[in-house]
Order: sequence, then C-alpha cells, then structure tokens
Amino acid sequence: MGTLINIAQFILGLSLLIILHEMGHFLPAKWFKTRVEKFYLFFDFAPFNSLFKITRGETEYGIGWLPLGGYVKIAGMVDESMDTEALKNEPQPWEFRSKPAWQRLIIMLGGVTVNFLLGIFIFSMMLWQYGEVRFPTASLTNGLTLDSVLLKQGFQQGDNIIRLGDQPFVYADPGTFMQAVILENTRAVTVIRNAKEETIQLPADFAQIMTRQNPGKSQLMFPRVPFFAREILGGSPAESAGIKTGDRIISIDGQPVAFYDEFSPKAVLKKGQPTTIGVLRGQDTLSMPLTLTAEGQIGVRPQIEGL
Repeated sequence: MGTLINIAQFILGLSLLIILHEMGHFLPAKWFKTRVEKFYLFFDFAPFNSLFKITRGETEYGIGWLPLGGYVKIAGMVDESMDTEALKNEPQPWEFRSKPAWQRLIIMLGGVTVNFLLGIFIFSMMLWQYGEVRFPTASLTNGLTLDSVLLKQGFQQGDNIIRLGDQPFVYADPGTFMQAVILENTRAVTVIRNAKEETIQLPADFAQIMTRQNPGKSQLMFPRVPFFAREILGGSPAESAGIKTGDRIISIDGQPVAFYDEFSPKAVLKKGQPTTIGVLRGQDTLSMPLTLTAEGQIGVRPQIEGL
C-alpha cells in the first residue's frame, strides 16, 4: 500500500510540474492571439494515443499514455511532432511564425521561466516554514548533544566545539563540521569540557567512518537543553500515562535525567518494561507509571529551542 501511495504522489507531483511548465508556453501564446491546437499532459504518440481528450474552443486538451512529459502544439511552430505541413502555406495571423520576434521569444521561454520562478517559490516557502537555524556556540551554556559516531571518537555529551583545526567554530552547524573533517581533512577538534579546553584528535580514516555510518546532519549535533515535551504522540505510553506538552522529564525509575541524551540510553536499557517517569509540571513534581515500547521509547518528541 505504501508503495502505491509513493507512486501516486510521484505521478501527481510530476503532473503538476509538467502542467505548470506547459502553461508557461500556453498563456503567452493565448495573450498574443496565437492559436494553440493541443495542450497535453503526457505524450499521446501512437499506438495508443490519448487516454482522455476534450476540445474547448480551438484547443484540444488531453492526457496521453506515455508519462514522460507533456506538450502544447502551437500553430505555425515546429515542435516535437515535427509536423511541417503547415509551413508549406502562407503564414496566417494566428500562427506562431507570423508573430514579432519578441513575442515568439516570450512564448518559447515561457516554460523555462515558470520553472525558474517555481524553484524560487518553493525555496522561499521552505525557508519561510523551516528557516535557517544557527546556534552560536558561545550561547550554548549546556554544550551539545552529539551523535554516537562522535562519542566513539572521544567526545562527550555536553562538549561545546569551539575550533576545527585553527578555525573558530562559531555556529553549531553540522554542515560546517562535515566540510572541515571530510573535505578539508581537519583532525584536531577543540572543545570546552567542564570549563576547560581539550583537543580531540580524530583518526586518519574518520572521513570514511563518518560517511560509512552516514549520520543525518540534523542528528550529528544539536544544542543540549532540558528534556521538555514538545509533542505527545497519539497512542503512545506517554499519552496513556497523562504526560502533557510542556512537561519536563526529570527522572526515570528514580534516576535523575537533566537532558534528553541522558534519558534515552537509560530508557533503552528498560525497553518493553514497566517504569516510572518523573515529570515536572509547573511547580508540581509528578510520577507517571508507564510501560516503555519495545524500542525503549515513551512517545515524546523533545523540545529543542529554535528547532
């Protein structure tokens, strides 16, 4: 079922891109009173021709059987069909070839222009929705939560990376870190740990280790903050126990946990078992009995400020 949904989403997305591209040719042609004979999503080449077609005015609109693109057939313009019969006659006022050069240029560039503007629009919407989150390392009072690939090289949870080689690490940006260690072969990483500077020497093959384990950039490092519940997943143990958005998780089976990276490994050790979660809600400390999932989770998405 999931595969069918993915295929349907792909076809729908492809269809939308094709239609918008072809509209980039279709609309200028109409504005300049050029006859558009066909507007097709997908190709209707022989032997099967159209899956669907309807004529409105002077234009035939249809869906072809071959999902490799689409086209508009403009009178007096040689296109993918290579139909040159019309060129044997004198140019007609409604034909592409009778229009001024500047109008022909606009019609031809319309599809590319739509693609360009669509790319800007999509990027702008993504930036508006997600933004570009950058955390100055100087502001990270609790340091960083780090991926296991870094912990295996001698990093510790709460380390604050301040230099890569001799270059300051101004923002806790996974992309900058990966560029330095993979592309620039940086091996000395300076961190602040317990208010002191320490230098960690990465092994010569660290680039291979990192790319082989392939941690997602968003998981490589992020600010270490107290474990507040940003979202409670429906049907989860946390929901059944009564944990609410905004609660702070402070213990598991009586063991204090100040941060999510302290909670997670303790929870994995008790996966599938009954346990008690300590919660701070406002000024009240609550005990929430629940049974962890088989993966050692309670069904809470942690709150990371700025993400």
